Amino acid sequence: MTTVPNRTQRGPDSGVTMTGASSFAGILMMLSGTLSILMGAAGIAHDTLFAASRYAYRFDLTAWGWIHLVIGVGLVVAGLGVLTDQSWARGAGVAVAVISLITQFMFVPYYPLWSIPVMTLDLLILFALTRVHLETSGGR
Repeated sequence: MTTVPNRTQRGPDSGVTMTGASSFAGILMMLSGTLSILMGAAGIAHDTLFAASRYAYRFDLTAWGWIHLVIGVGLVVAGLGVLTDQSWARGAGVAVAVISLITQFMFVPYYPLWSIPVMTLDLLILFALTRVHLETSGGR
């Protein structure tokens, strides 16, 4: 019986491998980044789109739009970096996903049906990027 490997080798004898978790994280970062960019564009275009009363993290909704837009671009860039197996991308992806998670938490009173699923995506990204893959060598 043949099994599908969890890792793909890049180039002949390059020693650089990409795990399935890295691919998963890159794709999720692209998705979460795109959603954040769309949310940011909506917040910038329609300043009265969302409302929250008496909230500690109350910002102007245009400011929230720009925050989401910048974080979304950061997620997309880091996601492309992870998918192309760049050395800086995993660390940048973790940093941007943490920032995204915090800002989505702060945005929950404005739009919880949006923020909670995006927070879930951010947690999945963090899990996939910080997952340690221990390799066994020759059955030892």
